[in-house]
Amino acid sequence: MAALDKSCLVELGPVPFKDVNNDDDNGQTAISPPTEYADIVATLPSIAAIGDSQLLKYQDVWLFIHGVTGVISIQRRFKSRPGDVLLASPPKCGTTWLKALSFATMARAKYPPSDANHPLRRLNPHECVPFMENLFSAGQEAKLEALPSPRLLQTHMHYSVLPRSLADCKIVFVCREPKDMLVSMWHFLQSAGFSFPFSDLFELACQGQNPHGPIWSHLLGYWTASTARPEMVLFLRYEDMLADPVSTVRQLARFMDVPFTAAEEAAGLPVDIVEMCSIDALRELDANKTGKFGLFFKFQHQTFFRKGVVGDWVNYMTPEMARRIDAIVGDKLHGSGLTFTSVGTIASQDQDARTLLLPTSSSLSSS
Repeated sequence: MAALDKSCLVELGPVPFKDVNNDDDNGQTAISPPTEYADIVATLPSIAAIGDSQLLKYQDVWLFIHGVTGVISIQRRFKSRPGDVLLASPPKCGTTWLKALSFATMARAKYPPSDANHPLRRLNPHECVPFMENLFSAGQEAKLEALPSPRLLQTHMHYSVLPRSLADCKIVFVCREPKDMLVSMWHFLQSAGFSFPFSDLFELACQGQNPHGPIWSHLLGYWTASTARPEMVLFLRYEDMLADPVSTVRQLARFMDVPFTAAEEAAGLPVDIVEMCSIDALRELDANKTGKFGLFFKFQHQTFFRKGVVGDWVNYMTPEMARRIDAIVGDKLHGSGLTFTSVGTIASQDQDARTLLLPTSSSLSSS
């Protein structure tokens, strides 16, 4: 890829996706899924998984059918640009927060957090940073070309299925303790009209057949890439972000080649960004209380801000369930240097002490 003149990065920064592509109803009327992949899709293994929906297995990843067409289309059609930054994650691992923090940090020269009309005060974070699979599966990938560089893009794709053009971009990956991720995913799917017991999703996850699963493959792909190329892949975990969000913002800025200047530090800009992007602040905005996001599934904006806490799994899993999935994930990650086996103690909402398993700080990127 050609080199990008970094001196222009802070001046330009990303712009909100919706400001450039302001369709009513998120472009619902313009959906035109690609049909040339029908023969590929027809041959894929499938399972009846979530409610009446099917999941298809494409290149060892379980996806909804529109997700499959989106990934294939990205693999064959996406054209990267110098300066593109990709935000990657399994679903329900802090994607919304990462979008907000990354956009606010990277675009701070054009949109200072003190601006009362800041994009993140009038738009949902998902309207600022586009979800690639949605656009490509709907035949709307041309909308990405309308964005000026540098672009912030987002995906749930496994590292193993990224096209080379994306793998060569800078990538920020965020993960979350798997049990909390599953609880959050269950609530999220319920909000879109799916009706099924949590135990169904849990069983799928244990078999590696949850949406965007297997969980361990998703984690290992980006973890391995981050250890091999730390200058190109930044591996974050949601729990670390919650513990020290200001350090996370500084880390993001350095990684995206827009480090805070001494003057910005003295003015408290990292703290201002964290405060503007906090889940409590975002939850109270009109832009996040109303409206919907999604092309194939419709999610109320408010569903992206349910709790954002660590340890909510204790309210949904028995100790036996927790031990089972901990053992499965631990076995799959064995020998990688990435673990979720360090015991920690938190207070639940009723202030009872609970024990849970968290990633060990020594095995993950520090702030």
